[in-house]
Amino acid sequence: MTAYPYGVFSTPGTPPRTGVLVGDEVLDLAAASGDPVHATGSLDAFLAQGPASWAAVRARLPEWADGPHRVPLPQVTLHLPFTVADYVDFYSSRHHAENVGRIFRPGSPPLTPNWEHLPIGYHGRAGTVAVSGTDVVRPCGQRLDDGSPTFGPSRRLDIEAEVGFVVGVPSDRPVPVGAFADHVFGVCLVNDWSARDLQAWEYVPLGPFLGKSFLTSVSPWVVPLAALEHARVDPPPRATAVLPYLDDAGLRWGLDLQLEVRLNGEVVSRPPFAPMHWTAPQQLAHLTVNGATLRTGDLFASGTVSGAERDQRGSLLELTWGGTEPIPLADGTTRTFLEDGDTVTISATAPGPDGTRIGLGEVTGTVRPARTDWSTT
Repeated sequence: MTAYPYGVFSTPGTPPRTGVLVGDEVLDLAAASGDPVHATGSLDAFLAQGPASWAAVRARLPEWADGPHRVPLPQVTLHLPFTVADYVDFYSSRHHAENVGRIFRPGSPPLTPNWEHLPIGYHGRAGTVAVSGTDVVRPCGQRLDDGSPTFGPSRRLDIEAEVGFVVGVPSDRPVPVGAFADHVFGVCLVNDWSARDLQAWEYVPLGPFLGKSFLTSVSPWVVPLAALEHARVDPPPRATAVLPYLDDAGLRWGLDLQLEVRLNGEVVSRPPFAPMHWTAPQQLAHLTVNGATLRTGDLFASGTVSGAERDQRGSLLELTWGGTEPIPLADGTTRTFLEDGDTVTISATAPGPDGTRIGLGEVTGTVRPARTDWSTT
C-alpha cells in the first residue's frame, strides 16, 4: 500500500478540505468519502477519532483513489494540516548533541550529565508553527557584540532538520511507551529555524526563547504511522540504563528514515534518522509523565537529526563547525549561516514494502530580510 499522507488543500473558489496524496494528484477525501469530518478544513476532528477510525479510512483509500475525486497537485493550495495545540522540541540525536557540546564547550564533556537519562526538550511557540512555503523573515533581537548586548537582525540564521510527531488522541494522564500508537497519528517534516546569535545570548539559564520562536516550518503532509511499518527498527544500543517509564525495549520504534537537506537546490546534507538515541515513544512518555495533558494537534519534534559523518549533520552550526568552516556551493559562493534569499528544503524517504521507498514530502522556506516597518521603541 502507498503511504497515503494526509493534508488540507483548496482549489480556486473552493474551501479547504482534507486531501490524501496519491502520486502527483490529491484525492479529495471529503468528496470521495461523503464524511463531513473531512470537510472541516482541518485534520483535527479526524485525528481525534483515534486508531480504529484511522485504520477504517485507510482500508478504503485504495478504492477511493481509483475513483473520480482526484485533483492534479499543481492545481491545489496546501494549508497547515492541523491546528497546533502545543509544540515541544527535543534534543534526541547523540551526534548532534555531542557536536554542539564540542563547539560550545571545548575541553569539557560534550554531553550534559542528564542527557543519557532523559529526553531533553523545551516548549516552543505553537502560534509560529507554519506550513511549508511560508517565508522566513530574518528575526531581530539581542546579540552579544564584543561583550556587550546590541539589537538587530540575526547574523547567524540556521536550520534544524527534524521529524515531527502529530498527536491525535488526547490524554489527561501519562502516556506509557507502549501506548504511543494509541495517541500519535503520524509524522511530518520539521525545520525549526534558529537564530544562533540570539540563542547564544539568551538561553542561559532557561533555554531557547526568541532565537527559536519566530518560525517553525512543517511539511503540508502528515504520513500515518501505519505507512511506516517497514521503516521500524531497533534504536541504537544505549550504554546507560533508563528508568522504567522510559524503557522501550522490544517496541522497535526507531525509524529508518533518510533525510536530505538542500540549500538553493544543492544537497548539503543527508541526515539518517535511524541512529536517534531517544525514540518518539520515550519522548511522549517523558512529555506526559509529570501529568501534563495531551491535546489533539500537539506536535513534538525529534530535535536536529545528525549522523556520524560530516555530510550527515542536520544544521549549519554543525556543518560549518560554528561558522569556522564555510560550506562551498556550486555557484562559487560559500555559506556559514543563511543569507537573505536563500531557500532551504528538507525532504525524506522511508523503506516501503518489497524494497520500495515511500516519500515523506518536503518542508521548504526562503529567507527574507528583517522587517524595518516597525519600531522597538
